[in-house]
Amino acid sequence: MGQPQTRRTVVVIFILAVVFLLLVLGPMGRLRPVGEGALQVLSPIQYALTKLLKAFEGLRGVVVGIGQLQEENQELQRQVESLRTQVEMLREAQIENETLREQLGFSEAHPSYHVLPAEVIGRDPSNVVRSLIIDRGSDDGVARDMPVITARGLVGRVAEVYRTSSSVLLLTDVSSSVAGLVQRTRASGVIQGRMGRKPLMKYVSQDEPLAVGDVVLTSGLGSNFPKRLLIGYITSVAGGDTDLFQEAEIQPAVDSGRLETVMVLLDFSPGQSGVTEESPE
Repeated sequence: MGQPQTRRTVVVIFILAVVFLLLVLGPMGRLRPVGEGALQVLSPIQYALTKLLKAFEGLRGVVVGIGQLQEENQELQRQVESLRTQVEMLREAQIENETLREQLGFSEAHPSYHVLPAEVIGRDPSNVVRSLIIDRGSDDGVARDMPVITARGLVGRVAEVYRTSSSVLLLTDVSSSVAGLVQRTRASGVIQGRMGRKPLMKYVSQDEPLAVGDVVLTSGLGSNFPKRLLIGYITSVAGGDTDLFQEAEIQPAVDSGRLETVMVLLDFSPGQSGVTEESPE
């Protein structure tokens, strides 16, 4: 008999013996100590396996929870971006409404003026010529030399006109010249634009008292602009006793660098009132 066959015989005999013990001794309760011993040996293992399975289930729940939190976080971020966009749109609408209210207030305060609202669509990129491009032209009734204003004051005048757009020469350009007067003293002079600096009020008599903060308006002389349009405020005064005239530096009332909308005065007559006068900030 070979060795493999002998091993198979031993295994069969062992199995038969175990079966015999289970059949004979089991009903008699003789195997209870063996079962209890096996239970004592296997209980810690079973406990550890149970804990491990519970930990695995808990970990799986955590992973699922993290995935859900990520999805909820992404959804919240989308909602925040949507709300932020809505807030910015409402803010822009508020700014636009404030501009429209200013224009409406000007029109109601000065019904004799025929004003045409216009959007600023371009600026001189070289900054050599201080000018703006607006979206109104000859098709809208715009012509050269028409005054351009906002509710806050004078901007400049129309320099070139095309069918659907126009170029506006600003008050601050070196070729700009406006007849003006000091509101407090009624002293007259000429406001001249300067390159890279504030406009200068020139040819003011030495006898006229000028002071920082004085309001400067259009005088209407020369019929280029209506009377009493706000130009700006005196920020400094120069001119010694030996000089024939005084000069005053002017801070324009309108910040042309921030303009988005303007109004074109399509018709005016010298002697009419201008915009409401403002106090310097």
